Amino acid sequence: MSAPSDPSTPMDLDSQDGLISSAPSTSPPTTPTIHESTHGPLPENNMEGDVGPTPPPHKIAKSPSPPPKPSLDGEACKALGNKYFKAQDYTKAIAEYTKALSIEPNSVTYLSNRAAALMSANRYEEALADSKSADEIEPQNAKVLHRMARIYTNLGRPEDALGILEQIATFQSVTPAERAQAVTMQSHIKQAEDALRQGMTGSMAIHALDQAERTLGNGVERPRKWQLMRGEAYLKMGNVNSLGDAQGIAMTMLRKNNKDPEALVLRGRALYGQGNNEKALQHFREALSCDPDFKDAVKYLRLVQKLDRMKEEGNIAFKAGKYKQAVDTYGQALEVDPLNKGTNSKILQNRAVASIKLKDYKSAIADCDRALNLDSTYVKARRTRAKAMGESGNWDEAVRELKAIAESHPSEPGITKEIRNAELEQKKSKRKDYYKLLGVEKDAGDNEIKKAYRKLAIVHHPDKNPDNIEAAEKFKEIGEAYECLSDPQKRARYDSGEDLIDPSEMFSQGGTGFPMGGGMGGMNISPEMLFEMMGNRGGGMGGSGFTFTTSSGGSPFGASSSRGGRQRGGGFPGGFPF
Repeated sequence: MSAPSDPSTPMDLDSQDGLISSAPSTSPPTTPTIHESTHGPLPENNMEGDVGPTPPPHKIAKSPSPPPKPSLDGEACKALGNKYFKAQDYTKAIAEYTKALSIEPNSVTYLSNRAAALMSANRYEEALADSKSADEIEPQNAKVLHRMARIYTNLGRPEDALGILEQIATFQSVTPAERAQAVTMQSHIKQAEDALRQGMTGSMAIHALDQAERTLGNGVERPRKWQLMRGEAYLKMGNVNSLGDAQGIAMTMLRKNNKDPEALVLRGRALYGQGNNEKALQHFREALSCDPDFKDAVKYLRLVQKLDRMKEEGNIAFKAGKYKQAVDTYGQALEVDPLNKGTNSKILQNRAVASIKLKDYKSAIADCDRALNLDSTYVKARRTRAKAMGESGNWDEAVRELKAIAESHPSEPGITKEIRNAELEQKKSKRKDYYKLLGVEKDAGDNEIKKAYRKLAIVHHPDKNPDNIEAAEKFKEIGEAYECLSDPQKRARYDSGEDLIDPSEMFSQGGTGFPMGGGMGGMNISPEMLFEMMGNRGGGMGGSGFTFTTSSGGSPFGASSSRGGRQRGGGFPGGFPF
């Protein structure tokens, strides 16, 4: 007989799940399986043989297990990030450090490394956020704090950077070299602030700000405070280009926030400097609608309103012909805001025009010079200055100035006509000034001209100045002047310059009219005029009587004049008859 099999030897069972290695059981199971009857134990009288065969077990299908996911390794991500960082591929380095942080969000190392990569990628705000997070986790990490100080400096926040360095100095020494960049930046900003506060030129503040901006990180926008300071400096410079630069800064700020009251006031002040007061007032009012307590908006709103009111009062006085009042009002307006070059240059030009009306040419020229010192591009002030120069008698200089304006500004409206007029006045100025000879203004009336002639004729009459060649010449000139200015047609031609009269045509030997002898030539002045000038009195002048004659010959005023002819009245001994 063969020996029985060893019950201890395991058997291989082919299960539905594959090969499973197990040992056979030596006793029947003590608990029923799920395949046993659920109606309880069999009755005792039932025989074993009466029980049916046990059915096979149910087949249960199991789903296949998913393949295991590969787990991230923070250190591996950090190492790969370091590799990308050294290769200056900062975008990939940031991505790897971000993966490492997804595994260990509170890792100071991973946060610090990502901050370094963000700095190198010029993403300073994000780098600052990582550095702050690392500092919260590990407060006195010198490496983290030093990086944070450098980020603050790159962002244009030197005070914050120096504050961090002071924090480091409480537990670790900080070298001057580590402070240098922040200290230098802070020094330049202070210089700019001092220049603006102390009223220095805006260019000094601009230079200091330029130096400070050289230490900003690549791609970092100027800090808001610096932009406002630069705008203030441009306003202080006050020329056309700088005012445009100030307005450009304001517009850049307003594109980000069109309700920024400081930017609105900055643009309003630039417009005010350019002379656009209406739009300036609109900006000041809008700033107040954004911040009713904004003092600068209130200040400049009131200032521009006051200046506009005074300027308008001066204009009204000028239009009413109250030129002295206009000059005084313009002077008061100049005191409202002495620093506003644009508006003050216009007020000075207006005052110069009023001074010309008052024939105060010296003051007019001085005001134009001041206006041009404030704004060298102010063409209108140059034209007004040329007019004042000409009216003062210096038409040569006036013509030169107008031609210089035409050369530099060929499209200036009306400049060609103004040059022609000035050249005509220049030509007229070369001849005798009849108004000046009679001592009257160019707008003098007929009676005023007549009175002036009578007075001068008495003074310079040859009978009162015997053998005085200069007096005789003067007498001839005033007669010539009166003959022209007493005739409306001749005066009109003389004033317009259309017909510059040849003096030789005004004096002739003989002819009609009233001839004057004694080498003085003939002067066409009616006898009635002279008789009226003498006051229609009889008598003579100590043998030199006043005698009319109808032919050329000796002067009736001369001591040797003929006594023939019709004699009229006497006079004062040795004097001119009135």
